[in-house]
Amino acid sequence: MTPITEVAGRRLALSNLDKVIHPATGTTKGELLHYYATAGAVLLPHLRDRPVSFLRYPDGPDGQLFFSKNPPPGTPSWVRTAPVPRSEDPGARQVVVEDLASLMWAANLVVEFHTPQWRAASPAVADRLVLDLDPGPPATVVECCRVALHLRERLAQDGLEAFPKTSGSKGLHLLVPVVPTPSARVSAYARRLAVEAEAALPGLVVHRMARALRAGKVFVDHSQNAAAKTTATPYTLRARALPTVSAPVTWEEVESCADPTALTLLMGDITPRLERYGELLAPLFTPERAGSVP
Repeated sequence: MTPITEVAGRRLALSNLDKVIHPATGTTKGELLHYYATAGAVLLPHLRDRPVSFLRYPDGPDGQLFFSKNPPPGTPSWVRTAPVPRSEDPGARQVVVEDLASLMWAANLVVEFHTPQWRAASPAVADRLVLDLDPGPPATVVECCRVALHLRERLAQDGLEAFPKTSGSKGLHLLVPVVPTPSARVSAYARRLAVEAEAALPGLVVHRMARALRAGKVFVDHSQNAAAKTTATPYTLRARALPTVSAPVTWEEVESCADPTALTLLMGDITPRLERYGELLAPLFTPERAGSVP
């Protein structure tokens, strides 16, 4: 029997709570839902007013994974959707997770949350720039941290402030608050940064996606600034063997990182980190911290 739970005045059927989603740690679906309920206060501001894409993994990271932009079948009428113009479907709409009830409904589907760098009210006008640092083995997050420090300085030269978070996989993301700017312009600037980083650190950085170029180097993926692309939302769980989270880290942690496991953050780490550091990404919501894209 599926339990019915009331969340913020909405009745939700939360199913299969004892199902093991991460066999490596024995983590159950109920524990994933508990994580999202407790992390909702910091996750929701990053989801609010951004059309969400879901990577669903209902049978765990070793089961079938499917990426969905359209509202899933059975989406409740009270879950907000917003128009998202796409060339192949001008009438497309996507879910916007606005509140705790919507978050828990989505979490019950067992999902990663992915969001664009723009808000639903202003499609293709970015208020964030993102650089995804992806290590090609044998490089690890340790090399990503070296590249992140270089990019931090380079962005500062243009009056831009970067905030690091783990990808929840092998790499690191840099998030940069910007005054609202057309996504195409942000994309061009991000690509320029990646090309410059490769020129400055030729033994360490590559700006092109071709896997043949990436062994032992860090791919600075600038493509997620395109209006049609999305990035793992801060505080989302990831479909990995361990219940990892894409979570913010301090620049001190980036500077001191010497061990690839040092920046692997699991869902059980997040509450203690919030108690210790607070919301490290709060400046993303402070308009005075946003810089102008040159």
